[in-house]
Amino acid sequence: MNLALRLVATTALAGLLLTAPALSQGQFLDLAEGPSAAGSYLAGQEAMGELSTPNAARYFAQAAADEWDNPLVIHAAFVALAANGEIERSADSARRMLELEPTNQLAQLVIATEALKNRRYAAAIRDLDKLGSDSFEGITGSILRAWALIGDGRYSEAMGSLDKVAENGLEEFLVFHRAIMAEVAGDRAAAQDYISQAIEVDAFTADVVDAYARILANAGRFDEALDAIVAFEAQGLNHPIISALKTQLANRQRPTMFVDSVQAGAAQMFHSVGLAFAREGTTDISLVLERLAQYLDPRNDTIPIVIGQLYDGAGQHELANALYDGLPANSLLKPMATVRVADNLDAMGDRPEAIRRLSNIIATNPDDIDAISVLGDLLRADKQFARSADAYTQALAVTGGKSPADWRFYYVRGIAYERSDQFPLAEKDFLRALELNPNQPQVLNYLGYSWVDKGMNLDRGLEMIEKAIEGAPNDGYIIDSLGWAYYRLGRFEEAVGKLEEAALLRPADPEINDHLGDAYWRVGRKLEATFQWKVAYAMDTEGNVKKRIEPKLKGGLDAAPVSEDSAPVEPAPGDQAAAN
Repeated sequence: MNLALRLVATTALAGLLLTAPALSQGQFLDLAEGPSAAGSYLAGQEAMGELSTPNAARYFAQAAADEWDNPLVIHAAFVALAANGEIERSADSARRMLELEPTNQLAQLVIATEALKNRRYAAAIRDLDKLGSDSFEGITGSILRAWALIGDGRYSEAMGSLDKVAENGLEEFLVFHRAIMAEVAGDRAAAQDYISQAIEVDAFTADVVDAYARILANAGRFDEALDAIVAFEAQGLNHPIISALKTQLANRQRPTMFVDSVQAGAAQMFHSVGLAFAREGTTDISLVLERLAQYLDPRNDTIPIVIGQLYDGAGQHELANALYDGLPANSLLKPMATVRVADNLDAMGDRPEAIRRLSNIIATNPDDIDAISVLGDLLRADKQFARSADAYTQALAVTGGKSPADWRFYYVRGIAYERSDQFPLAEKDFLRALELNPNQPQVLNYLGYSWVDKGMNLDRGLEMIEKAIEGAPNDGYIIDSLGWAYYRLGRFEEAVGKLEEAALLRPADPEINDHLGDAYWRVGRKLEATFQWKVAYAMDTEGNVKKRIEPKLKGGLDAAPVSEDSAPVEPAPGDQAAAN
């Protein structure tokens, strides 16, 4: 079980921390003075659901001003303020929360974070003593308490306090934090021992590699530090901070510490836990944790990048861009942030400007792999396939084209070639992608279906799509590919079975429902076919499927023109077996 799942498993409330709960019996807003408090509360709920944190914080704060004795509203207010990065205002509301509900653990965590930020370590320890270690907040608070003990000069006690937390199955996670605690406390031997254990468990996470290389290099172990970076890069992984560190270590220069203060170390804890929740899709919890991390260590440029990604995932691109633009010009992550701003311009509807900015970035820095990759993707989305393929070719020239991670550049260049009717080049790229990543479902599906579509290598093509399904059994689009391949080969009964599976997984997809309708018609289930076509017609928002379905609804499948992608496949010589 990974870190986020372990933490979530500790409390049924973890997933409900940030979404303001609906009003329940005994918890109501007094409307005697008018609807303003209730209206603000409901507006705050809606804003928080959309991760529009400035609006959520504003609305909930307005509601709290009128409902200062209502714990439901105060809880919503302090959480929204934290999510918006207003930690000190959040702590003020959290103190009121504890007056109304003394056991609110999230409020205690926010208040203790403020105390630790201000080096009031004894106060932080007292606040955190009230938390147990069997809840999400309690586990997080226990690690924060250990950092407060480090700040209070109680290093041995801090390390011992983590033993109980480790009983929850978190020792692999904690060993990394023990390492950086030891480094901050000046126990270099213990730091080296702990970080060596950490990298054995997780050798390909940038923070672990970064900390390992710095701790060992500062002990004079430059070669071992460099070996870890080389192993990281051999997996096709890269990170601007790691690349800069590698250059520094190659010159035998001792680097700065991974974290140089209690505050930066505690921020790293919040950041690590926040990332774990983000990977599980728990965006709201992740956002509050990352904001607490940013409050404790505003110099850590990785944290605003992650917060920006969380906003991007919720469609809040303007909030994300404000964070990206706020990075210092000399930050190692500024080029990455600039690329994300351009990508967001496309998401907000200004693709020409996004392409222009990315082209300018690449002209200035021809080796900026992030900019090249995003430019290629935007050009491909814009159906500029030749330019897109050129961008991916440039990316492969930068990376060398030999690492496992390079499969993606061959794959997307293959798509660009295939869409521009250069299938021999596309086929070559897809096969190269599979050499680098033999079980990649998207590549297996794309090449397998392309072969079926062209009547080539039919047996191998179907095997590839089936293998893709093994790797992604819940991907309705890949299952649809196999069903539609069966349909094109005249194997209509098998097509129905697979297309029904795909429709269950993707019930709102008009293409899949249209395919299922055609298959039903071919096996004589004409009423069901008509129903599926009607569903597909109703769900199509772009109009492409509607145009294809209109003649079917009037006269059945036989009345519809046969399109290129629905025509029976004519097997190439030697490929007849798969069509039978």
